[in-house]
Amino acid sequence: MPDVPTLRGIVPSLNTPFLPDGRIDIGGLGRLVDHTVAAGCAGMLILAVASEMATLSLNERRCAAKAIVERNAGRIPIVLSVTADDPAMRRALARFGRELGVLALCCQVPAGLSGMALEAELREIAEAGPGLLMIQDLDWSGSGLAIATIQSLFERLPAFRFLKLETVPSGPKYTSVLEATGGRLHVSGGWAVAQMMEALARGVHAFMPTGFEPIYVTIYRHWIAGRAAEAEALFERLLPVLAFTNQHIHVSIRFLKQLRRAEGLFATDLCRPPVPEFDAFQQHQADRLLTRALELQDAVRRDIV
Repeated sequence: MPDVPTLRGIVPSLNTPFLPDGRIDIGGLGRLVDHTVAAGCAGMLILAVASEMATLSLNERRCAAKAIVERNAGRIPIVLSVTADDPAMRRALARFGRELGVLALCCQVPAGLSGMALEAELREIAEAGPGLLMIQDLDWSGSGLAIATIQSLFERLPAFRFLKLETVPSGPKYTSVLEATGGRLHVSGGWAVAQMMEALARGVHAFMPTGFEPIYVTIYRHWIAGRAAEAEALFERLLPVLAFTNQHIHVSIRFLKQLRRAEGLFATDLCRPPVPEFDAFQQHQADRLLTRALELQDAVRRDIV
């Protein structure tokens, strides 16, 4: 079994590019994979919320996952999201993840399940997959899973070695989970990336944001090298962008699709419903902040930050 704690650093959740006719842009996915590896990321999370997964069919998810794994060619670990409303789809994706040889599966806690029913569902998914499971504790406005539930699942499910924690607030819960599991459960942050510096101080192992990979990787490397002041200074230059993108997941997806197009990775910035278009005021802010983000990424690459 892999040494789970070695998956440390930035593990971005990838967007899905679309062609003008609405089909998945496999070429754009390949460019995004190369970009992710070149940025120094520790791994990648694929076909999760940022990918607009709820709009993708099972066949689309299989095709995208296969294309990503083939393009990656074993360069960095891949975590495959199997989150779906349909239990049969979750299991089909879990089996496909095992066939592809991904490091782990990621599954959001299925709605309506708790107690032994939740444990049984997660166990079936884990047993169908490659052997490692990441539970996504996502609650956009609340505290998510109870600490006692996380601890019990960790003790009873051998495959459960990763937790993607996205609750409100996340900070104290990071610490509570790490303490409850003796630091043996790999804990990552996602949507709460605007509190990245606090999470680093709390000992979170990895971060699963979307976009700005060269910036996040540089922040993380500064921090682990003991250069906290440099990490904080760079992070504060990104904060105005995060203040805009993290208003809502739809704002984030729309903005980051525009970023990917500006970076030359995606041919279009198309999103599927229900992600709305920006209105004129939002687009004005987005244009200004896209320039800021691109200039900051360029400065990081040229090591002049």
